[in-house]
Amino acid sequence: MKELFLKNTEGFALSVKIFEPENPIGKLLLINSATGVKQQVYFSFAKYMSQNGFTVITYDYSGIGESKPQKMKHFQSSMRIWGTCDYKTLTDFIKKKYPHEKKFALGHSVGALIMGMNSDSAIFQKFVFVATQDAYFGNLNFKIGATALLGFGIALPITTALFGYFPAHWFGLGESLPKGVAFDWQTLILHQKSTSRLFEKIEEDYSKKLTQETMIIHAEDDPWVTKKGMESLMNKAYPNLKKRYREIKTEESDQKEIGHINFFRSFNKKLWKIVLDELSETV
Repeated sequence: MKELFLKNTEGFALSVKIFEPENPIGKLLLINSATGVKQQVYFSFAKYMSQNGFTVITYDYSGIGESKPQKMKHFQSSMRIWGTCDYKTLTDFIKKKYPHEKKFALGHSVGALIMGMNSDSAIFQKFVFVATQDAYFGNLNFKIGATALLGFGIALPITTALFGYFPAHWFGLGESLPKGVAFDWQTLILHQKSTSRLFEKIEEDYSKKLTQETMIIHAEDDPWVTKKGMESLMNKAYPNLKKRYREIKTEESDQKEIGHINFFRSFNKKLWKIVLDELSETV
């Protein structure tokens, strides 16, 4: 594994890891992380794909993991910066460093949403979306929707105002988040347009221009993702992607557990063949 830092378009250093295969097959996979999830969560999966010939790149968004500033208070980042600056920094690097590889991108949760914020998404032949949707609370089941409404409508603005960032770990929501990221997440939850509302806030929305084949993986036991939410995202934000859904049943997991994150845990290694087979089909 190679380790490096790349400066995004705002001059902030992003932590990047590159998993290079011993027997390369001329294919590259970029992994866009979920909100508040460190890139280390994807390392076992990245190693697996590398062992099967893929060059795999992971990174931490600005404000997350090894791309976190010394002081989180009032640090300027957002999901829109993740898409227009951080993700763009990675695609610029890939275009320069790996011009001849066939390129693929996997987006986990928000990692799929930010693909519509970068014109370079066109360089990827195929996408894999994992556990992603329009997260508007009206698309969620009643219990989760009510929790999201209270958490993002009350707890988030109060704690963010107090600390200058959102202590997401207090609520079991991963890493602490920069203020702008937290309020973009609030938009996804509380605004009926959800992802499309974020796209309206950036300089140019590229989501409607994307036409790639896309496998959308979701787990039977993921309480945060619903069919209604996934279809809303794909019909409104990404209407021109050639989508195919793949639901993973809990019985397919040795631990009978997948949820929102655990597809990438090593105990679910046998599930990774779903992605490998999907990307191996591309000649």
